[in-house]
Formats: sequence, C-alpha cells, structure tokens
Amino acid sequence: MVAKGAEMIIVGADGSRVAFEAVGWAAREAALREEPLKVVHALPEWIFKGGARGSCAQVAEWMRAGGAEVLAGAIERVRKEAPEIEVESALLAGDPRAALIKAAEAEADLIVLGNHGIGGFRGLLLGSVAHGVAGHAHCAVVVVREVPSPPRGEVVAGVDGSPAGAAALEFAFTEAALRGARLRAVHAWPLWLWSEGGAFVPVRDAEEDEEDERRLLAEALAGMRERHPDVELSEEVVQGHPADVLRRASDGADLLVVGSRGNGEFARLILGSVSQAMLHHARCPLAVVRAPEHGSEPAGGTP
Repeated sequence: MVAKGAEMIIVGADGSRVAFEAVGWAAREAALREEPLKVVHALPEWIFKGGARGSCAQVAEWMRAGGAEVLAGAIERVRKEAPEIEVESALLAGDPRAALIKAAEAEADLIVLGNHGIGGFRGLLLGSVAHGVAGHAHCAVVVVREVPSPPRGEVVAGVDGSPAGAAALEFAFTEAALRGARLRAVHAWPLWLWSEGGAFVPVRDAEEDEEDERRLLAEALAGMRERHPDVELSEEVVQGHPADVLRRASDGADLLVVGSRGNGEFARLILGSVSQAMLHHARCPLAVVRAPEHGSEPAGGTP
C-alpha cells in the first residue's frame, strides 16, 4: 500500500526510445504536480549478491555499469524537460514488475512506464510488464505509447459507473486541471446484448436504454463538477464497444484515463477487458487507475 501522504512519481527506464519518452512525460508530470521524480532501472537479483566469480562477476559488473549508464541518460532527459524538479535514480533488484510495485508501495502515488518493458529482460514487453504493473500496483499507472505533439488540450476519461470508474474520473479531473485542458467524459454502451442462448441480439429499446445510460453518466459526474469548477467538461454517451469508442476518443487526447479493479495477488492478471485493450491500442498516454480500497471511494463515486 502506498504510504499515506506519499507524493512521488516513479518512472521506469531501460534505454529504449519509448522508455525515454516515458521519462520525458514523467518529468513534465512531476513539474505540473510539483512532486519529486525517481527514475529506476531493474536488473536480475543475482547481480546484487556477492560471491560471483570469474565470468559471472564480469557479467554482473558489466550489467551494473550498463544500468548506471541508462539511468544517467534518463536523468539527462529529465534535466532537459524539467530542470526545476527534484530527481533521483536507483537500480532495482529482481523482476521489473514486482520491483516497481514494491518500490511504489512505500513512496509513490504514480508509476510511469514506456510500452517496451523495463530492465534487462527484453522478453518482458508490454504484455507482461504493463499488465503486471497496471493490474497490481496500489497507485495509478501511466503507460506511454505515443505523446501527442503539440499538446491537444484534452483529457478523455472512460466512465462506467463503477468505483474504479469514479477513481478514474477524479484522476482525470485533476489531470485536466493541472494542464488547463478540457475533460471529455465518455460512456460507451453496446448496440448488442449477449443472450442466454449464446447469440448477440439487438437492444430492445435503444431510445430508452440511451436515456438510462445518460443518467448513469450524470450520476457518475455528480459532485465532481463542484470540486473542479475550473475544468471545462463535455459529456458523451456513445453506442459501441467501450474499447472501440475509447480507442477512437484517444486520437484527440493528451491522456486517456480508465479504471481497473486492481488486485494485490501478483500471480493473476486482473485488468478488465477494456483496460487491457487500451494498453495495446490507446493512441495517447494511458492512465490506469486502480479502484480504491473498500470504504475509501472518492466522493461522488457510484457505490
């Protein structure tokens, strides 16, 4: 669990182009939040243990030197993007996913990743690192796939009326306020329903159903307008699969925000289907916001 009052951003660096884009994004975010930034690079745990001899010792020394070089390059990028922020770096021991989650538990309120993986394991790409971290971290996670240039001035939030969706909305309002951007709250509902007989059937009363969905969106937003009066807000109820709708919406956004149920059991992947799809297909940086612990829902959320 993130320590109460912890305010720091942790960003993973592995020397790849996409990781450096994530480092740049994290530096700018730290400047907006006026929070410190910690750049980390993960290496196998055995490298940090003593007792290696001969060629193993040489490999360990080479990998540590390589990790230090990656961190130095990342710090240089941070200084270029946001010279005013406080920044530190660290080598982490172990599986990049578990190491990042553990590091964030004590001190971070946000983890930032590129979509290429972290650490020396080139096999740990988006499917394992981003899924593992976004699905199990106790704080919000931003996965940087593409960074719009110039900024578009819009944050998009997926709304589904769940506690995770309420947390995502609160995060999205805050991000929009930090950027002076408008917030586009999007609620998608399908044209078709899955019947008990195993077939897709059309909705019975599209007009009536749409009214219900608009009511759900209004209830999800209740109270948040008052807490964020300076954020320009637009509301959209769109027929279609949420993953398709949000993928298209991300085309015009600086940041897409979705919720995740979250789970502390690292052995399982628990991201919902929509957040999984967005990890692969969002066309801007993606924030995955974990549902709050029981009894600590954001005000204005849907029970």
